[in-house]
Amino acid sequence: MSHKLFIGNCSFNLDETTLESFMNSNGIEVTSVQIIRDRDTGRSRGFGFAELADASQLRHAIETLNGKEVEGRALTVNEAREKSKSDNNHRGGGRGGRNSYSDRW
Repeated sequence: MSHKLFIGNCSFNLDETTLESFMNSNGIEVTSVQIIRDRDTGRSRGFGFAELADASQLRHAIETLNGKEVEGRALTVNEAREKSKSDNNHRGGGRGGRNSYSDRW
């Protein structure tokens, strides 16, 4: 059983320390917290992940934290899902194929 939470709808100003303190103050013990940031700008993407110290706290954490407000935004808290192999962010491109520009001339 996974013991990692997805935390969405975060304020773009929320940092790891504030999120961890918020979780601890609600009785949720975490081992790590990560806010996902844009690679180019370093700005928060509005979501993150938290790893719980104890997997048995997962349901309690979701029930306790989901919908709670932090920095003016109601959090969305769910069990984190493993990234599937198709989620590897390949952004297509190229002009191959039968109807490409080069086939016209």
